[in-house]
Amino acid sequence: MSIAFIDLAAQQRRIRDRIDAAIGRVLDHGGYVMGPEVREFEARLAEFGQAKLALSCGNGTDAIALPLMAWGIGAGDAVFCPSFTFAATPEVVPWVEATPVFVDILPDTFNLDPAKLEAAILAVKAEGKLKPAVVIAVDLFGQPADYPALRAICDRYGLKLISDSAQGFGCTLNGKHPLHWADVTTTSFFPAKPLGCYGDGGAVLTNDAALWDLMDSYRVHGKAVAQDLVGRTFEHETKYLNARIGMNSRLDTIQAAVLIEKLAIFSEEIALRQVVADRYADGLKGKVLATPGVIDGGVSVWAQYVIEHADRDGLAAHLKTQGVPTAVYYPVPMHVQAPYAHFPRGAGGLPVTEAKAGTVLALPMHPYMDEATQAQIIAAVRGFNG
Repeated sequence: MSIAFIDLAAQQRRIRDRIDAAIGRVLDHGGYVMGPEVREFEARLAEFGQAKLALSCGNGTDAIALPLMAWGIGAGDAVFCPSFTFAATPEVVPWVEATPVFVDILPDTFNLDPAKLEAAILAVKAEGKLKPAVVIAVDLFGQPADYPALRAICDRYGLKLISDSAQGFGCTLNGKHPLHWADVTTTSFFPAKPLGCYGDGGAVLTNDAALWDLMDSYRVHGKAVAQDLVGRTFEHETKYLNARIGMNSRLDTIQAAVLIEKLAIFSEEIALRQVVADRYADGLKGKVLATPGVIDGGVSVWAQYVIEHADRDGLAAHLKTQGVPTAVYYPVPMHVQAPYAHFPRGAGGLPVTEAKAGTVLALPMHPYMDEATQAQIIAAVRGFNG
């Protein structure tokens, strides 16, 4: 029997009857786009994430773009983000004609280094070509970034703070979700994410009702929203009165229905993921360069379990012969990839990012991994003599 890297079928077997019923209800009422389940899911998601409001959208990439658009971020603005991340994080910045500035990461959590961030902001201010505007922190591999430190820096220099929680939605720091510090939290419902649907989807969480309205406009072709109708009447559907240039980024109703059922068991799955992570940490201690470190007070949702090894590629090849799948997140940092290489880098460069790209290796991880399977994986890692 082959080992699954992420076993989506295990969860489906648990709640298949509820998923089928949820999809059936959508088929019965026929509201396939922005149907009632979308609003229900947004309300439940906001409650789970300790937010006043949640706005669903087509994918996790659009989720990052929407607040940038609503804030009017554009040419001449600097948006600070890590390079050790998936392309979606920096990709949206040039969409709005702003400039990404790549910042190095902490060596233990792989998340944005607050000291390096502040140095990068000061360097940009000193150069005077760009205006520091936004920080995008990434909750990499499932754990929260150092939000108290990042918030203090953003407040000191007047920047907005986005929590890119595509991998980390559900993570907490001292019992609080990232939105306690961030202006918005964004997430992805790509199937492999801890809270994933059966297609694509994303969301933005916020406590700002006016911002929610603007993002609602941008996600539906720039349609008119309440603030656009002050002092005027429009007797038709507001999607036919366009107040701004937007996009088409709506969560399908069927995906919302699926996510309602998945969210209902999400807290339990986070706890189950921690059990799997603890078994890995115990079994691999001293046998690899490093097992994942978690910020003090942090709870990770363990989107991935990423170890470090001096002979990463050799270990991956060995594990393949043992029937153990692996993945590398991320083999090539964003700041050295061709489309991004010309963008600014923080003071002192990104030496930690570049070093980690050669040592990281993700092992199979999901909440339903049984002890016997995990013991097989651990034994295979421990048996490598490279």
